[in-house]
Amino acid sequence: MTIPSGGEFDLGALLAERGAERYELHARYLNHQLPRMLHTIGFDKIYERAEGAHFWDADGNDYLDMLAGFGVMGLGRHHPVVRKALHDVLDAQLADLTRFDCQPLPGLLAERLLAHSPHLDRVFFGNSGTEAVETALKFARYATGRPRILYCSHAFHGLTTGSLSVNGESGFRDGFAPLLPDTPVPLGDLDALARELDKGDVAALIVEPIQGKGVHEAPPGYLRAAQELLHRHKALLIADEVQTGLGRTGDFYAYQHEDGVTPDLVCVAKALSGGYVPVGATLGKEWIFKKVYSSMDRVLVHSASFGSNAQAMASGLAVLSVMENEQIVANARAVGEQLKSRLTALVDKYELLSDVRGRGLMIGIEFGRPSSLRLRGRWTMLQAARKGLFAQMVVVPLLQRHRILTQVSGDHLEVIKLIPPLIIDEQDVDRFVDAFTAVMDDAHGGGLMWDFGKTLIKQAVANR
Repeated sequence: MTIPSGGEFDLGALLAERGAERYELHARYLNHQLPRMLHTIGFDKIYERAEGAHFWDADGNDYLDMLAGFGVMGLGRHHPVVRKALHDVLDAQLADLTRFDCQPLPGLLAERLLAHSPHLDRVFFGNSGTEAVETALKFARYATGRPRILYCSHAFHGLTTGSLSVNGESGFRDGFAPLLPDTPVPLGDLDALARELDKGDVAALIVEPIQGKGVHEAPPGYLRAAQELLHRHKALLIADEVQTGLGRTGDFYAYQHEDGVTPDLVCVAKALSGGYVPVGATLGKEWIFKKVYSSMDRVLVHSASFGSNAQAMASGLAVLSVMENEQIVANARAVGEQLKSRLTALVDKYELLSDVRGRGLMIGIEFGRPSSLRLRGRWTMLQAARKGLFAQMVVVPLLQRHRILTQVSGDHLEVIKLIPPLIIDEQDVDRFVDAFTAVMDDAHGGGLMWDFGKTLIKQAVANR
């Protein structure tokens, strides 16, 4: 039997014919607020192609990507090793997702991932970061027999109902109740953690070693001390490494910056995909998996229809191969230290710049109230309209004038988060620092930035 090739479908022709309609199509059929927002802040660009840490528009102008798709593009876009792996797996025509066999790629990826993950023994593959978190929450509850999960204030763990229940940002939670009865504790507050653990119903604490919202790092010693407290109360430590994992902070996992930390469950996703095929993974200790999958009757008690699909597994294997062969983690550490040190040197120069923090290539740039009367009046005007507008005022000229893509670190935050591809080099650092310096010079000199600030104020007031 010959399977028809479906020759009438031509993706290239479709894009050539209708690609220019992209913003209209989104406005009509998808989230209509996205194109509206992009038009308002001048981010409504048309990117034609991408490679590594750069985009190009139709006029051939190149843009430096300091956002990496919110961390998904750890290796940049279209890495040749990952591309080849995907071509190879498609050409292999594997008997994928039969549901009643054991294909080799999931086992091979789990083996390679666990080789970077001391004290962890098994892996569940899903399709996203939020699904990796959902898996960890379920496994922790079942393994301990307890209902409650603790999470840190201002945390972000995803937007499905379970992960939203441990999301520390009210803006994401509002209007979606009832959620699970989980409880926030301040990041770094061991006394608050101990008080909750004393109630005897806590299954686990889930924590980002460096919070994505605002780029706040757990205080030195906190993770190890929290782990000891949790284990003393027979509760688990879940490390959410969805954004910080796979080299982002200059170690394979961010929790590895602190000696003696051995989480019971670890969530990864984003960069494991190679930027192509969604994948999430929950790594855990042997006894937890053995308890969840305790008998053949429970073999499918937790599963995912597209989990462990061949394309995702091939992407993950290629990503880990590139990371090992091209010293990606070492590059993130070295280039990140260079970028952070050069930005930190600007704090004393610019009164609107209050802090630079983070690790590796996860860096937060925070702005704060200036000391001079002239700048303080303008700052106060922005804050009265909406907190976070000044950071957006910096983001826009970085793109418009210098063709560098960044974004604020969260709603109502005066913080820009830099999470570029882990492959950026010294030349990219020079380009960003030079551009950022020019934008800060403009901000302190009262240039065009403040005219755009008036536009943002009008928009903020209109949305109230």
